[in-house]
Amino acid sequence: MADIQKEQQRDELHRAIWAIADELRGAVDGWDFKNYVLGTMFYRYISENLTSYINQGEIDAGNPDFDYAAMPDEEAEEAREGLVQEKGFFILPSELFCNVQKRAPGDENLNETLETIFRHIEESAKGSQSEGSFAGLFDDFDVNSNKLGATVAKRNDKLVKLLNGIAAMDLGEVKDHQIDAFGDAYEYLMTMYASNAGKSGGEFFTPADVSELLTRLGTVGKTEVNKVYDPACGSGSLLLKAVQVLGHDAVRNGFFGQEINITTYNLCRINMFLHDIGFDKFDIACEDTLTNPQHWDEEPFELIVSNPPYSIKWEGDANPVLINDPRFSPAGVLAPKSKADLAFIMHSLSWLSANGTAAIVCFPGILYRGGAEKKIRQYLVDNNFIDCIIQLPSNLFFGTSIATCIMVLKKNKADSRIRFINATEQCVKVTNNNRLTPENIQAIVDAYISREEMAHFAHTAEYAEVAAQDYTLSVSSYVEMKDEREAIDIDALNAQIAQIVAREEVLRAEIDKIIGEIEG
Repeated sequence: MADIQKEQQRDELHRAIWAIADELRGAVDGWDFKNYVLGTMFYRYISENLTSYINQGEIDAGNPDFDYAAMPDEEAEEAREGLVQEKGFFILPSELFCNVQKRAPGDENLNETLETIFRHIEESAKGSQSEGSFAGLFDDFDVNSNKLGATVAKRNDKLVKLLNGIAAMDLGEVKDHQIDAFGDAYEYLMTMYASNAGKSGGEFFTPADVSELLTRLGTVGKTEVNKVYDPACGSGSLLLKAVQVLGHDAVRNGFFGQEINITTYNLCRINMFLHDIGFDKFDIACEDTLTNPQHWDEEPFELIVSNPPYSIKWEGDANPVLINDPRFSPAGVLAPKSKADLAFIMHSLSWLSANGTAAIVCFPGILYRGGAEKKIRQYLVDNNFIDCIIQLPSNLFFGTSIATCIMVLKKNKADSRIRFINATEQCVKVTNNNRLTPENIQAIVDAYISREEMAHFAHTAEYAEVAAQDYTLSVSSYVEMKDEREAIDIDALNAQIAQIVAREEVLRAEIDKIIGEIEG
């Protein structure tokens, strides 16, 4: 019953988001629209989260009718310092989402009102432990953008519709969600626009099914982990899968990620809040991970999950410092300047804890190309860091049809063997893309755990076997593909030919007889 209720709530939520999309369509294109909806949802979320927190405190103190939203700003101001310490931010009652939304239709300066409130929320965290989590969070919510309308009146009209649309969403009580409503709406929006935005969308979003597979692979045999890390975290969906797979409190010491794109970095921090991750439990940085990593003080990590960008350029050996970087120097060579894929692998391996697992989506070329990439593969194999290579189906990601792979890394393996899994058939087709079903994910995880031989599906290779293959790690080199050609029964075919020949001789004799009669 609870599952049916969850699905109904989810469907309602998705319909509400589409309704807002219809309301604003034409004025704002997909990716910009997404920023406005997520920014407004975030504003509503933190308003309700703070209100619920304060009200609960008053109820517990014997004041059941208390409502922070109705409190005068002057009185609320007295609680600012304590609330910033506890929640990381502060919002005056008059600036709460519910109150602004009610006043919005009559507010001729709504754009300025919102701009001021967003600035106040960010400023409330300044000088506190949460400052880094809130700084610049609303930067992509441009209330004065021409994309919203050519005039202030038109822009405000759109903003009223946006506030009303988000207010009408049935997101339930903050403390009593049947579904992770805010987080679910976020994922739905990202999927909705990634699928329509081609590469620009796919760059920022790893589909939920692939995220789940990576996290399941990375947490086999575990009920909790110390920390989870993603060196190319995008909007944070992969980091947050650990919550879904293991449970909210099963990531003991927090979520860590780095993202080079500032818009996506802001989305990631918003996503953390929308999934009810406290400001003191996440640390997301905006910098180039390969040349300027920001989490030296936090490594190593017990769980690393990542879908880094495929074959991007990086400084490589043009930067003389990098070959001596402790993350890259063990391999004795740097990933090529035109293909940074294995630099992300080496970085992740370096920051992986002795008891940890890294599950990373890879471009297939890194498994077989020569040169520096082969030398790095040889280092990884010779030192027994590769636990498993999984060949995924094509068309799993938005904006690319590439059949990617997953590399699973460990530092303390029980043996020197590598598991190879051919999961190309483990999917179902949904519109233009392939999807992994729960059964597909389970089958892949089961094949990873098992070390048994599985015809056309999985093989465990000894170290010598991989070395004999010249350190190629392509799954097709180890798992024999199923022969889909039709089997031919030679004996039956020969009998059939003999029958045809015999029949032909009978026909020839009959034709000769007829010709003889005509000529006679």
